[in-house]
Amino acid sequence: MSFVIRVILLVALAATGTASRAIAAPADRIIRGGPIVTVNPAQPTTSAVAIAAGKIIAVGAEDDVMKLAGPGTQVTDLGGRTLVPGFVDGHSHFWALVDVQTQALCASPPAGPCRSVADVIAALKAVQARRKLGPGTFVVGFGYDPELLAERRPPTKQELDAAFPENPVMIVHVSGHGAMLNSKALATYDITAATPTPKGGVIGREPGSNEPDGLLFETAFLPIFSQVPGPSADESLALLRAGQELYLKNGITTAQEGATMKHQLDLLRILADRGDLKLDVVALPFITELDEVFAGKPPANEPGYRNRLRIGGVKIVADGSPQGRTAAFTTPYLVSGPAGQKDWRGELSFPQATLNEWVKRVYDGGATLFVHCNGDAAIDALLEAHRFASGGDPAKPRGTVGVHSQFIRHDQLEKYAAWKITPSFFTLHCFYFGDTHLANRGRQQADFISPMRSARALGIRPANHTDFNVSPLDQLFTIHTAVNRMSRSGQTIGAGEQIGPLEALEAITIDGARMYGEEATKGSIEPGKRADLVILSANPLTVPSATIETIRVEETIKDGTTVWRRIPEDDR
Repeated sequence: MSFVIRVILLVALAATGTASRAIAAPADRIIRGGPIVTVNPAQPTTSAVAIAAGKIIAVGAEDDVMKLAGPGTQVTDLGGRTLVPGFVDGHSHFWALVDVQTQALCASPPAGPCRSVADVIAALKAVQARRKLGPGTFVVGFGYDPELLAERRPPTKQELDAAFPENPVMIVHVSGHGAMLNSKALATYDITAATPTPKGGVIGREPGSNEPDGLLFETAFLPIFSQVPGPSADESLALLRAGQELYLKNGITTAQEGATMKHQLDLLRILADRGDLKLDVVALPFITELDEVFAGKPPANEPGYRNRLRIGGVKIVADGSPQGRTAAFTTPYLVSGPAGQKDWRGELSFPQATLNEWVKRVYDGGATLFVHCNGDAAIDALLEAHRFASGGDPAKPRGTVGVHSQFIRHDQLEKYAAWKITPSFFTLHCFYFGDTHLANRGRQQADFISPMRSARALGIRPANHTDFNVSPLDQLFTIHTAVNRMSRSGQTIGAGEQIGPLEALEAITIDGARMYGEEATKGSIEPGKRADLVILSANPLTVPSATIETIRVEETIKDGTTVWRRIPEDDR
């Protein structure tokens, strides 16, 4: 098909009016002058792209595309930089934009500043002063990783009591699945020696007694965390509006709110209806919120965006985190559990029967199911719930997503392929937690985390993600870790699961769009698709693989309009 005929047909589909009128109208914008990676196997590279009314209307040779230029056409010269599709977030928590602006960053380098217990306390002190948190007000931090602190432990309850005698304090573990609390925080939620440890949860105890030592994980933690006082509704809206720049500066044009509570969805709708969202956001109501979110009706996806926000599925959590030693496995950890448990395998967050009924409710309603599952026992639980809820047809396409699916076995991966379950992997774990996984689970299992290559060999097209704010929101480093799989200490974590840079780029563009059922409109540079694009400082397909992480996002384009551009100050 000739270039002109292709343009006429596609513009006719993408715009109102006749094809001749559409082709006569000039492009709003043309991008040229550098490598363009389309992520479209039918046309992998090109030299120019034309945009009109927020959509791509032509992809081809520069001389041909420039024929669509008119007096008002904006021509963007890449100057040797690289154009790629807008990044599609495989899993994160958009609402964490509120947390990162109001809580203390207690992560260790390179994600944060804390190398010791004293550093964590100093970070908490700094946010207390900055936000003027008076007596009785919660001081909250996030991202601490005891494996990376000099003492190889979190601050104790006693240390937090001494540093904050008048404030309840909570420091959220890097996994987001647990926290350390001081005495005032424990008292706030009436957690005492008489408090039983809930099924699927962990309450740390002082040696030789039932007195809580401040450590809470999983079902013992989640109800507490959901009740921590946060900013007002107006402040939350302002923080979300300003904070979305963090997504934009990382090239993300479609984001996920990966476990949405009703009050969060209400505020996101206000933000969207005010026209304040600069990128698309897919919200996933948490399973316990369905009655409130859907007002008693069956859970269902919203078919389209309303002011760049839509409900795109339902979220269930099946287990915890491997770095927090709460992921559920069929074999014991090589180390003790988070509260010193021996022969510890972790536990499911909820009983199998509960998971079965939840999955059936989602399937019966027709919503897309997203299940957090890390350990192989949790993945077994997802597969069993899927089989139970599938009405005797487990291979029927439902769009089900296994979020993380970190320690999946090969036999389980084969079942994902047969039953059309898509993993959204988390290759950043290779760097941030690879050394921890080697210690906790051993070389064989660690080498198979986020098995991108094996999944693709089975015909699966996995997405990839950051799980922000568990890890920094860095899409180029996500590509880097999928390609290199190198740990903090320099060990390769599963060389056999390394993939090429194009495959890694596909995982955060077209494969992410496919996961949301939006591959017809997003994820690649093709005529008729939305003009969601990113300009990079270099081409990730051609630079040495060890340097992919140094590539910068230069400009983010949403529906044809620049929504973020790097300025010199950003390089400081």
